[in-house]
Parts: sequence; C-alpha cells; structure tokens
Amino acid sequence: MNITWHDHGIGKKGREKLLGQKAVLLWFTGLSGSGKSTIASGLQKKLMAEGKLCYILDGDNIRHGLNSDLGFGAADREENIRRIGEVGRLFVDAAVITIVSFISPYKKDRDKVRSLLGKHFIEVFVKCSIDECEKRDPKGLYVKARNGEIPDFTGVSAPYEEPLNAEIVVDSDRLSVEECVSRVYDYLCKLQ
Repeated sequence: MNITWHDHGIGKKGREKLLGQKAVLLWFTGLSGSGKSTIASGLQKKLMAEGKLCYILDGDNIRHGLNSDLGFGAADREENIRRIGEVGRLFVDAAVITIVSFISPYKKDRDKVRSLLGKHFIEVFVKCSIDECEKRDPKGLYVKARNGEIPDFTGVSAPYEEPLNAEIVVDSDRLSVEECVSRVYDYLCKLQ
C-alpha cells in the first residue's frame, strides 16, 4: 500500500490548548439496560455546561450509519468495536472529550482500543446485575432474547466479559444516575 499519514502541522496538544481541555476517550461498557447511555448523557450535559467540547458515540446510533452493515455475531462485534476505536482515536486527536457507549462484551476488543489510545483510554464499567437490566429493559430486548427472537444477545445467549481493571466502576444497581455521573466527572476532573 502506498498510504502515508500526513502531519498537518497542528497537533492534538495545539487543539487542546485552543479548547482548554485534555482529550480522552471514556469507554462506557456494560450490559444492555445497565445505564451506559443515560450516564453518558448526564456526563455530557455536565461537561458542556462548563464549556467543554465533548461528543457521545453511542452504540445504537453508530449502527444506524457507519456500522449498519454489521450484525451481532462475534466477528461483527469485533469489527464494530474496531471501527469505533478508530473513530474515537480521531476524535481524541481533535481534542474532543469523547464518550463511547457500547456494550463491547469482549475484553480482547476493548483491550485493542486501549492499546490504540494508550493513556487517553479510560474504561468505565457500568456494573449492573442481569436481573436489574431485565427489570429496566427499556427496549424490550431481554424479553425478545428469552423468547429466542434475538440470537447472540449479550448476557442471555452471548457472553459478557466484565472488565477486570476498569479505571472507573459505577454500580448502577445501587447508585443513582447523578451519583454515577459524579463519580465519572470527579475522575475526569483529576485529569484536566
């Protein structure tokens, strides 16, 4: 291949200086219904109110466009995470505080993104029991999965590998959305 990465003269540090913030990728992982998107939205609102530029890359939203060609088998899930890792890396390079909300069930896939972003990758495990996720079931997916209507559903017919060393763990079974947002925000403030 005759492909060369072009350095355009203004790097991430220059963009961070312009925006007055340190760019990171906050990778929210957890079961469907655990509260990833809700907590991510709350964090975004809090950061934007302080004049911080941030953006949420949400798993469902990304599957409407960029990843609409992918299914939910292991190979497609791996490609889904690979693509969003690359997009996340571009956002971080643009000095954007990037919030990713993907189930991302496999540790090896999350680890690949971590290795891609290095110190800019912050894993946020939204810990929630399968029982509580099923009670919440905001999309009615657990019922469909239990009825066999959705194959390869994480936590039911497909595995979820919990993070072993996430930088942040929020137990959304026990903590309110506001408390979860505060824990992530407090961690982020120490980096800024």
